[in-house]
Amino acid sequence: MAINDLSFLFLLFPVILLAHKLVPGMLGKNIVLLLGSLLFFAWGSPEYLFLMAMIILFNYFTGLEMAARKKAEQDAKPVLVSAVAVNLLLLGFFKYWGFLLENVNALLGLSISVRDLPMPIGVSFFTFSVLSYLFDVYRDKAPAAKNILEFSLFVTFFPKLVSGPIVQYAAMEKQLKARKLTKVKFGKGCRLFLIGLSKKVLLANNLGTTFYAVTALPADQVSVATAWLGAVSYSLMLYFDFGGYSDMAIGLGEMFGFDFGKNFDYPYISASVSEFWRRWHISLGSWFRDYVYIPLGGSRVETGKIIRNLLIVWALTGIWHGAAWNFVFWGLYYGLILLVEKFVLKSVLEVVPTVLRQIGTVLLVVIGWVFFFSPSLDSAFTWLARMFGIGAAGLIDGTAKYYLSGSAILLIISALGAIPFPAKQANQLLKSGNKVPVYLSVAWFALLLILCIAGMMVSTYSSFLYFQF
Repeated sequence: MAINDLSFLFLLFPVILLAHKLVPGMLGKNIVLLLGSLLFFAWGSPEYLFLMAMIILFNYFTGLEMAARKKAEQDAKPVLVSAVAVNLLLLGFFKYWGFLLENVNALLGLSISVRDLPMPIGVSFFTFSVLSYLFDVYRDKAPAAKNILEFSLFVTFFPKLVSGPIVQYAAMEKQLKARKLTKVKFGKGCRLFLIGLSKKVLLANNLGTTFYAVTALPADQVSVATAWLGAVSYSLMLYFDFGGYSDMAIGLGEMFGFDFGKNFDYPYISASVSEFWRRWHISLGSWFRDYVYIPLGGSRVETGKIIRNLLIVWALTGIWHGAAWNFVFWGLYYGLILLVEKFVLKSVLEVVPTVLRQIGTVLLVVIGWVFFFSPSLDSAFTWLARMFGIGAAGLIDGTAKYYLSGSAILLIISALGAIPFPAKQANQLLKSGNKVPVYLSVAWFALLLILCIAGMMVSTYSSFLYFQF
């Protein structure tokens, strides 16, 4: 199930929300959320419900075992290492087993059959969540969970289950025991949820129409303009798709009293690639910083080790996103750019005007997304070649003009939505004390809701892009 699915919006969600409102006490509310989350998880693949139960029990008792060992002044590291290995092996089996066998077959000339298994929804996200719990308990950043119901809700909470944000246990532990449920927070959550839904349904889905049509063209029919249109459309589509999901998830959390940090902060206004990754998928970047980069020594070691640490983090970031060599290349691509920014161009970039650095950053990011959306490295390099005129069907052809004319308004609206200025102006008007902007805001959000429902009803189902990760 997805949170942009009509069956969720008009069936499961209202039932959970009503039950959460009517059931008294935090214990009762947590039970409602846990049952709703398990139903959400099992909706599409109920065969994995037992697997989820085993994951919860294994990590719950592992946390207790580590806490007991630390209290008895015994070494808890073997327990941590073995538990991390189990979780990673489970993730590897579902996500990387086919990729591993394909490469073994190619390397050794074998023909071992690869059976495709459906992945449990959100396996990358809930695996990183439980790993953060284990690391936090081991490092005394959070207490071991005593209440298995609260721990189960932390792992399975449906807004963040499928595509994050990756909420660390230390940030959620107190909220599982007590949280404020106010009308103001509920209204704020509804507003954020609707903004996210609009990003997904009205922007991302329509940008996807252009992107999929353009990338379906034969390679010899792609002009320079067409290739850039495809890459730019995807860049905006991915932002509004994943950013929209994050807004919806955070908004749903607020409706139930949870406070989650933002996951996107207008990344396309960044003046460097390092800034871009501080603004894009913030929770994943924080996870790799806290649990990989800093434990390796971070930036407080000699230059050679800093380079090693950055390349390890970005290779792992690429692998986390997908079981294919283009994802590995994509991760190393960013690792190398960050190294150049940090050690080669740092002094130069400091004197370059901000607007030029922003343009350069966007260009590098758009090029990077080509490796992200391409099915293979070969196809990625072929698409990039067309973008720079190699083998392209001219600079701009009739196909490019057709798709540009059809998507120009959407691209302009999307570009405006990717910068903070319009939202800041709207918020200032709402805070002015004048009731007219408030009434207009209510009417605007009502219109967005109607348009989103209409869009979901008339279009074919479109899952979130990050579901595959």
